[in-house]
Amino acid sequence: MKFDQDFKDVIARLPSKEKDKLLLRLLKKDISLVNQLYFQLVETRSVEELRTNIEHEILLVVQERFDYFHSPGVLMMYLRDMSGMINQHVSATKDKYGDPYLNLIMLTKSLDKNRVHLIVCSKNEAFKFNTYVVARIFKILTQVKGLHEDLQFDFQELFENLVNEMIKIPTLMDATIYHGLDMNWLNYREIPDTIVAIQKDLRQRGYLK
Repeated sequence: MKFDQDFKDVIARLPSKEKDKLLLRLLKKDISLVNQLYFQLVETRSVEELRTNIEHEILLVVQERFDYFHSPGVLMMYLRDMSGMINQHVSATKDKYGDPYLNLIMLTKSLDKNRVHLIVCSKNEAFKFNTYVVARIFKILTQVKGLHEDLQFDFQELFENLVNEMIKIPTLMDATIYHGLDMNWLNYREIPDTIVAIQKDLRQRGYLK
């Protein structure tokens, strides 16, 4: 929403106490803004330290929740919960490096932990889960491509670890073909310059969802 200058001027002239009350009322309705302000004004830990904390939380979730496999659908629900943690971290800290990094950790560890169960699931049983994974990989590729070239190199080992897990799950590999994901792109040197346009086109044609 855009505010006209008259409105801005009126707000600027409000007494400090009145502005403080309004700000607190607004903060109660916007947890994302609260997290951003807390990080900027109160948090003493660095972005890297907070990223490491989220990584530990992800590993803990994978270890605790994935001890008993229920179904690909339940597994996808757990991935969405972890994605929510990542999104909150990124929203508060603007951690453009941590977004793809943490998602790669989440996917790789989750596939590793659940491989023996996912292998025996039928293509239909695992379709939504596999679609979610492939769509998340496309997002990761667009994010890594948007980083400085020097930072892209850091993701090579993470990409290789993910590929090593993916190739062990036949239905997931089928899903990469169905949704137009070229596995060669899981190499920072091979991500197409047009990856954002490719992702958008696939979505418009009904894939990745």
